[in-house]
Amino acid sequence: MIRSYLPALVFVVLGSGVGIAFAVLNGLLGRKRAVAAKSDPYECGLPSDVQNGFRFGISFYLIAMLFILFDIEVLFLYPVAIQLEAFGVFALVETIIFVVLLMVAFVYVWRRGALEWK
Repeated sequence: MIRSYLPALVFVVLGSGVGIAFAVLNGLLGRKRAVAAKSDPYECGLPSDVQNGFRFGISFYLIAMLFILFDIEVLFLYPVAIQLEAFGVFALVETIIFVVLLMVAFVYVWRRGALEWK
């Protein structure tokens, strides 16, 4: 039984050893001086102009939540699509109902203006 796990165990031990060795070597051989430019916010190759106390608009969070919601719902369709023959007609009908409800929710959100960036 243990022989079947031996390659995975060796892989984990070697990977951990290499990671720890690199971290220790970086701590011993790396530069110790702090540079002010390294602590500045940085995004996409340009310095960030975001000040402390900057607040994102609610539309940013709403679109992010909608993306996560629809992304996860589509993710649930993947196993059914892979095994549709094994699940049969019942799963196909349930999947169609699920997609229709998903589209109704999407149209509702779209009509309410939640996808408009303000």
